[in-house]
Amino acid sequence: MKKGVIIAIAVVAVIVLSAISIYNSMVKMDENVTAAWAQVETQYQRRADLIPQLVNVVKGAADYERTTLESVVAARSKATSIRLTADDLTEENLAKYQKAQDELGGALGRLIAISEAYPELKANENFKELQAQLEGTENRIAVARKDFNEAVQSYNSYIRRFPKNIFAGMFGFSQKAYFKAAEGAENAPEVSFDFGK
Repeated sequence: MKKGVIIAIAVVAVIVLSAISIYNSMVKMDENVTAAWAQVETQYQRRADLIPQLVNVVKGAADYERTTLESVVAARSKATSIRLTADDLTEENLAKYQKAQDELGGALGRLIAISEAYPELKANENFKELQAQLEGTENRIAVARKDFNEAVQSYNSYIRRFPKNIFAGMFGFSQKAYFKAAEGAENAPEVSFDFGK
């Protein structure tokens, strides 16, 4: 009888210790996702902080591009109004966030493109510096998004494996959403070599 009780206690102890270890691993991986998300937000905030300076430089040189400037300001306002925590990273919420950020990226692209029509803007040192900072920030955003997706993949893979999926359900850990490519990214851009012939 005593031997059976000792074996039962040992089995329960192993299960409890395994549950504790699994729980702690899930917490660690969840925190990695949270940290990676914070880096994504930091880089998007860096971009948002550069925009007012860029808009002001462009305003001085391209007075009648008002609609382009207004679209950048409106897109920035929309993008910065969406706040997500790592706990809110559902497919739907992340898609809304990403859509707003993609709209801002598109508006910025149009703003940068108008510089081609204004030689004095292209020659402006402040504009060149801000443009270089934006390019660097876009690269940082890409790296932060990649790192975030890797953290999410590790986390999701971990909590979906048996028997961890049982503990994940018991402890309230659920899958996180990934950043996905922007709509239309699967289509190659059209290239034209028609030089007015």
